[in-house]
Amino acid sequence: MKAMMPESEVELARMVAEAEGPLRIVGGGTRAVGCCDGAVLSVAGLSGIDLYEPGALTLVARAGTPVAEIEVALAKEGQRLAFEVPDMRGLLGRSGASTIGGVVAANASGPRRVQGGACRDFLLGVRFVDGAGQVVTNGGRVMKNVTGYDLVKLMAGAHGTLGVLSEVSFKVLPVPERALTLACDGLDTGDAVAAMSAALGAPFDVTGAAYRGGLTYVRLEGFAESVAYRAGALAAALSRFGDWAEVAAPWAGIRDVAGFHDQAGDVWRVSVKPSDAPGVIAQAGAEDAMMDWGGGLIWLRMAAGTDLRARLGDLQGHATLVRGAPDTVARLGAFHPEPAAVAALTRGLRARFDPRNILNRGLMA
Repeated sequence: MKAMMPESEVELARMVAEAEGPLRIVGGGTRAVGCCDGAVLSVAGLSGIDLYEPGALTLVARAGTPVAEIEVALAKEGQRLAFEVPDMRGLLGRSGASTIGGVVAANASGPRRVQGGACRDFLLGVRFVDGAGQVVTNGGRVMKNVTGYDLVKLMAGAHGTLGVLSEVSFKVLPVPERALTLACDGLDTGDAVAAMSAALGAPFDVTGAAYRGGLTYVRLEGFAESVAYRAGALAAALSRFGDWAEVAAPWAGIRDVAGFHDQAGDVWRVSVKPSDAPGVIAQAGAEDAMMDWGGGLIWLRMAAGTDLRARLGDLQGHATLVRGAPDTVARLGAFHPEPAAVAALTRGLRARFDPRNILNRGLMA
């Protein structure tokens, strides 16, 4: 069946209102997690930057706008999306162009989240069509107008289960004058987490802390003179863990989980307290592992079909199956089961925003 592709918010609302069965919402098709049934409804036709005011650090774009188009526009003004959008195409074996609506729906956020915040923290406003076909507006197009109930943050990470995004508004930030990465070789996972925690707790404004292949990385950004001073002071403060040296920036690979591209096995994304990360990695028995966000985010490459949640037992966190065979996803579910009280809230929200249960039915259930 050919995908429905509205070219205006009015047309989008009509298509949702007239839908006689479930709808599968897609943007660029580059970062889908899990599966759901229904006719395909693509927002790719809702494309374009509606408003960009560099002086006010604000940008408004329609949901189907390619992220690459937004990044080009911002780069011309020396600005960027501060939350470092991950590109999941290589990990998931997908093609296409990531859209800004898909980024918001997934709350997709890279290594800088540990210091600057997630995608939802830079959202100023959203427009979306709920499951009844009604257009809902929340937040604003500029920072001073962000008031009322915070549906903005509710929509970020809802994966299209509460509404179909049509427009998003962001706060953007200047590109720093310099970025510098320090690395220490040979730490085990426990010492790596301790070193990253020390770096993030130090007064040097670290904007990235990750561990991959025996190397522990920390990043500093800002004015060149300040970065140089802070790098020297941070290396001295962390010297008890080993020697730290400047290295080429690994952050694009960490952001995109490049080490797992073209490697066999399922890929899991585990969110825990950083102090729990070494134990989780040891218990998982993974074929490969990587830590980001100072140890708060763990990427694990497991043997195909492994039930990681069962292996980890009473995990104090969340384990999401990001890449796996369809039968594995169907058997285990992509998203971590919610506690009963949270699940009840989720059902209530979905009943309110999607009373007919047509939007990405079965996803995040």
